[in-house]
Amino acid sequence: MNTLPIFLTMTTELDTSNDTNLKVEENSKNSKPNQEYEWIDDAFRVEQTRFMWKSVRKDTGKDFLFGLTEKIVTDMSRWHLKCEQEGTLEKYSRVVNNGVVGGKL
Repeated sequence: MNTLPIFLTMTTELDTSNDTNLKVEENSKNSKPNQEYEWIDDAFRVEQTRFMWKSVRKDTGKDFLFGLTEKIVTDMSRWHLKCEQEGTLEKYSRVVNNGVVGGKL
């Protein structure tokens, strides 16, 4: 016997006549496009997560590097971006494992 999945949808209406509902909705979003950040070197920002610190690139908007302290993340993000600009990143990078299993399994 084949069964089809059942999808439940729930809709809620937001009362826009009360400003407090809008403020709660805005604060519940983690990343707002118009939010002002303190950009370091106009290239990245550093923010604290639950267990560590992370940097976010300005050009891509994606997470960049993670570390245990704000200073470590700031220093390593600066170094990494500098190496990217100079084209010397491959001097400090290497492949540890290529992911190919050799032999018979």
